[in-house]
Amino acid sequence: MLQVAVRVVVHALLALALLASPSLAAAQAAQPKGSLVIIGGALRGDNAPVWERMVQLAGGKGARIAVFASASANPAKTGQLLVNRFNQYGARAFFVPVAVTLSGTDYQAAADDAALADAVRSAGGAYFAGGDQGRITRALRREDGSNTRMLDALWDMYRRGGVIAGSSAGAAIMSSTMFGHPKPVLATLKLGLDDGKEIAPGLGFIGEDVFIDQHLLVRGRFARMVPAMLKKGYKLGLGIDENTAMVVGPNREVEVIGYRGALLVDLSKAVPQDGPLNVSNVRLSYLDNGDRFNLVTHAFTPSADKLDNKIDPAKPYFREPLFSADILGNTTVVDLMARLIDSDQSEAIGLSLDSPNGVQPDLGFEFKLTRTGDSVGYVSLLTEQYSVYNMRLDIRPIVVPRPLYQYRAADAAR
Repeated sequence: MLQVAVRVVVHALLALALLASPSLAAAQAAQPKGSLVIIGGALRGDNAPVWERMVQLAGGKGARIAVFASASANPAKTGQLLVNRFNQYGARAFFVPVAVTLSGTDYQAAADDAALADAVRSAGGAYFAGGDQGRITRALRREDGSNTRMLDALWDMYRRGGVIAGSSAGAAIMSSTMFGHPKPVLATLKLGLDDGKEIAPGLGFIGEDVFIDQHLLVRGRFARMVPAMLKKGYKLGLGIDENTAMVVGPNREVEVIGYRGALLVDLSKAVPQDGPLNVSNVRLSYLDNGDRFNLVTHAFTPSADKLDNKIDPAKPYFREPLFSADILGNTTVVDLMARLIDSDQSEAIGLSLDSPNGVQPDLGFEFKLTRTGDSVGYVSLLTEQYSVYNMRLDIRPIVVPRPLYQYRAADAAR
């Protein structure tokens, strides 16, 4: 009886606190009950863990999933292929004809069609295909920037408990800011980004506090996240690789599933300087398949096959200097992080240099990774894949003299 009375009192006090704090009560009421599945692009049809998770979150076998091919150059063909794929995994998917490039339709009228919006609102989930993310926002927002009925329906479904998923362009729209048509990564580091053209408003399903990027490791895009986040004031960014997904639950827990992993970029203690990208004390973490990160508590949880195999700094596996001449290469940054966390070295250096025909060819960048007291690593007992949390990253511009001169042994002997 005493325990029951205590619980009643506690609940009453919590209720009074919420009444006294309307903003907190409103925030809790507005928190979506649904989930996000954010895929880095190039999702293969045989990646069953990702497809099955989307169907399961939408309600399981027979779940109705609205397919948006709004980003595609050929929405009808792309949409039908995706409908068939979802149905192979047990869903009852349907194509939503809201796309700028869909011939024979008025996309603006379709986006404000009440019956079509109701069909999406009552579905268990929605999926956005890859392509050009600007086509998605153009199709779902009116010219004055306001929401169409279709976008409101998507938000209603998500708040009620449905899942919103997207690959590539469909991942980019998940944050409130997305890349539009940016320059190549290295040129972005040199020249920065134009707001409104190279970065543009997204749909913001993940909230205002997290930046999202995709095709991350394959294309070395982790580096371009930093200037974009600095420009728009983000402290946290998540970049997801191809054929891999981040599942974000209503409790703001992020779980990585699929072929590779995700990079968490933390700028909460970063110190930027003016000019070409020059920033110190970025924190970089790599979440591998099965790892989790909570966006509220900032707690990391390694996958079950890594949990009992934490890296012991006193027993390093790698014992040579760590260096890469192409830090933006496919998975290079993650490979360097993995070797550093299990090394007798305290830092690793990566470079990014441009072609003689590139923009400002004599300007390159040094990426210094440092293992700190907060850095933690785990290795899988089954796959030997690493998870690496809280590694320091400093990026600074460097001058590369042109032309490059041939090495001569006589010069080294002087």
